[in-house]
Amino acid sequence: MTSSKPTHVDSSTLLANTISQAQKRWRIAYLAICSVRAMLSLVREMASEINSHQYSGILHSVSCTVLDTEPTGSKNQKKGRESTINISDDDQMKFTKMVKEKDLESLNSLGGVEGVATAFGINSKTGITGHDEEVRRRREMFGPNTYHKPPPKGFLFFALEAFRDTTILILLVCAALALGFGIKQHGVKEGWYEGGSIFVAVFLVIVVSAFSNFRQETQFDKLSKISNNIKVDVLRNERRQQISIFDIVVGDIVFLNIGDQIPADGLFLDGHSLEVDESSMTGESDHVAVNTQENPFLFSGSKIADGYARMLVTSVGMKTAWGEMMSSITRDSNERTPLQARLDKLTSSIGKVGLSVAFVVLVVMLARYFTGNTKDDKGKKEYIGSRTDTDDVLNAVVRIVAAAVTIVVVAIPEGLPLAVTLTLAYSMKRMMADQAMVRKLSACETMGSATVICTDKTGTLTLNKMKVTKFWLGQEPIEEDSYRTIAPSIVEVFHQGVSLNTTGSVYKSASGSAPHEFSGSPTEKAILSWAVSELGMDMEKLKESCTILHVETFNSEKKRSGVSIRKKADNTVHVHWKGAAEMILALCSSYYDSLGSIKSMDEDERSKIEKIIQAKAIATECGILELNGQVDDEQVVEGVVFRNYAHEQRMEKVDKIRVMARSSPFDKLLMVQCLRQKGHVVAVTGDGTNDAPALKEADIGLSMGIQGTEVAKESSDIVILDDNFTSVATVLRWGRCVYNNIQKFIQFQLTVNVAALVINFIAAVSAGEVPLTAVQLLWVNLIMDTLGALALATERPTDELMQMSPVGRTAPLITNIMWRNLLAQAFYQITILLTLQFAGESIFNVSAEVNDTLIFNTFVLCQVFNEFNARNMEKQNVFKGIHSNHLFLGIIATTIVLQVVMVEFLRKFASTERLNWWQWVTCIAFAAVSWPIGWFVKLIPVSGKPFLSHLKRPVATYKRVMNSIYFRGTS
Repeated sequence: MTSSKPTHVDSSTLLANTISQAQKRWRIAYLAICSVRAMLSLVREMASEINSHQYSGILHSVSCTVLDTEPTGSKNQKKGRESTINISDDDQMKFTKMVKEKDLESLNSLGGVEGVATAFGINSKTGITGHDEEVRRRREMFGPNTYHKPPPKGFLFFALEAFRDTTILILLVCAALALGFGIKQHGVKEGWYEGGSIFVAVFLVIVVSAFSNFRQETQFDKLSKISNNIKVDVLRNERRQQISIFDIVVGDIVFLNIGDQIPADGLFLDGHSLEVDESSMTGESDHVAVNTQENPFLFSGSKIADGYARMLVTSVGMKTAWGEMMSSITRDSNERTPLQARLDKLTSSIGKVGLSVAFVVLVVMLARYFTGNTKDDKGKKEYIGSRTDTDDVLNAVVRIVAAAVTIVVVAIPEGLPLAVTLTLAYSMKRMMADQAMVRKLSACETMGSATVICTDKTGTLTLNKMKVTKFWLGQEPIEEDSYRTIAPSIVEVFHQGVSLNTTGSVYKSASGSAPHEFSGSPTEKAILSWAVSELGMDMEKLKESCTILHVETFNSEKKRSGVSIRKKADNTVHVHWKGAAEMILALCSSYYDSLGSIKSMDEDERSKIEKIIQAKAIATECGILELNGQVDDEQVVEGVVFRNYAHEQRMEKVDKIRVMARSSPFDKLLMVQCLRQKGHVVAVTGDGTNDAPALKEADIGLSMGIQGTEVAKESSDIVILDDNFTSVATVLRWGRCVYNNIQKFIQFQLTVNVAALVINFIAAVSAGEVPLTAVQLLWVNLIMDTLGALALATERPTDELMQMSPVGRTAPLITNIMWRNLLAQAFYQITILLTLQFAGESIFNVSAEVNDTLIFNTFVLCQVFNEFNARNMEKQNVFKGIHSNHLFLGIIATTIVLQVVMVEFLRKFASTERLNWWQWVTCIAFAAVSWPIGWFVKLIPVSGKPFLSHLKRPVATYKRVMNSIYFRGTS
């Protein structure tokens, strides 16, 4: 219906009248069809009547009104179709249940897949039509394609987790006792300082730790949303377009190819050789064949194992079985990485040493107190037997226990896990900006240890954005300006092969003025674009002139796809193959030249073509093989040869292999297994379903984010978002940077721990008191663990990292170089601070309180200066590039400001006294000596044998070959 004056007609009234009339006609026609079908069913089988009754609710409750309108524009424009549907909630549940239970009889009673499509108001040739309003309406009616997940853990959860730490609990008990006795002895005004200070320090430690873990949880939640945001191809308004998986609605027609994850529950519309891996839902590993007649049901979360198809979405989100299952699963962001596990062992070992020292200090200090060898501030004995007040005894015991506990606190390098967390979180964020999304936390650090990178060629070394650059016809290279010289019969063959043997498509705008749109894989888009623009191919015309008889879909085993067609003009049958050049060549017995003549292919001709297509050109271009160099036969091997080697022979040759051509998924997996058995840390890059076994087996799997299949992405640890191989090199740089940054902080942290432990132990045993109070040590622990970790964890990767040999699988976490640096700095700090402890009062002519403040201030400033030394463990110039690291400089400045506040303004809290300017200069001068010591000590050579191995019994050693493989990434 149209109106001559559309501007004066109420559109809502017009639409309502139209729909009402159309509904009546549609219901009459629909009931007539149902009646005929019911009668036919009665004749065939009595059970069909029961089945028809059972689902009559669906048939009668579906109200689908279709409005066909002729556009007012050009007559060449196709008819637009706007559809409205009205399905009740009960009907939705029945449709959903029918698909979940694979109820084929119920589906057939509804008219098959096309009948369901009609019920949902969908034409399988056009998909959902209309504007965004139609999609929004369907989302409101049937729900979004999202799952209800448990909310991420909040800040309070991590704060409570921090409270469960044993050391924190002991400190809180000591703080409570100190607070109680202090108030009782000195009153509220003065007595709360010591206990209150410990409370404040512990509170800060808990808050910082909880905030760090909360930030990590938040970041993982963001990454999870990004990793789950899969792109899928759908048919809307007759156009194939790519949308987010979250934007899919009921009624969408989705294109599925091998390796894709099915985004929702639905029904098979059309396709060829479709096999689905439903193991994620059923647990069965066998692939299920899907077709129109026997099994048209498709489940969300399943993966396409073979073939291709179009599916009609019938239920989304929480109404799918996958949605129900996923809603109860939450990602565990607290996974322990291998490096964190090693650090836990290191922390445990140091903690045992700290406990032993603390126990000795506790025993010695208690013995000195109860034997009358300690004095109070007035120079009198603290303990004089029964004459000593019980409160004074308890107060002294609490003070001694607190000092011993504080030694444990400062001995245990609790900042190491925090440093790892900060480093990994920072690097993950930066890697995301560099087009690499980390799916598994451990991959960041493991990548830094990689000794071998095994990379797939197609789609990985070659670009995702492809273009036809060379065209060979037989043995003739055809230049662009020579295309018109090709015989018409040969051009027709090309047109058939390109347009019919493809899963891609070409969309031509109705006006004809806009450029063509090409969809499909990057390879198919490149070929289709070339054929349309250079060879004048008309895809629609060719499809109308031929009938497709059979399709052989591409998979990793065959490495080719084929199609058999019947030309309607002469009823002749033709077969077209497309795939890996060497596989197609093996099928050929003759070939065409540009004039259309058929030439026989003897061994000599075959050899010439093999040289043209030889899996070495790309390897040479990427720097894997030497340019114009002599290529050893052992460097290039075919997959079939490699798999037929004996195990011992494979293990002997695997280190020498640089290129493996014509390899199957099993060959790739076998190579990765052999390399790992040889002791290598193996990274594998790939994009196809055939790469999945090797990606899973490798220490680090890297998949391509654009061209990569969902199977490959699920099997990988890191997704390269831009499909550019240079991003793989970037990931390697960041991996090495992560490992290097963590080593820097370990060296820095252990210097603090060793110095503080030795100083307090010697002072406690010899003098009966510790120079660094509980609050002061907690303060050092706080600023060194958090600010120090943040400063060293955020160093950017440098080119020097790529020139270093990879660390491999068994390299010690604390190297000899690190032992050399930290022991030299710790020895200096111990020497200067013990000198101040025993002779500082006489040297500087100051009181005991001022002397203790000098010790505390010098100790903190030594760590500030040593933080610069930790920036580079081997290079003497530790200031290189520091001007560009604004965060490091900011943290250093913040640490110094906070220390000034502690010394000058928080005297009661920190048990300090104000220092004059020359005392500050003296402290700074003592601390600055760390720089020349750091410069000089790096001149001392160290052994390559791990330091701790000297403490163990000699064991048999073996030689391990580790290859540093450097790639020149293609742009």
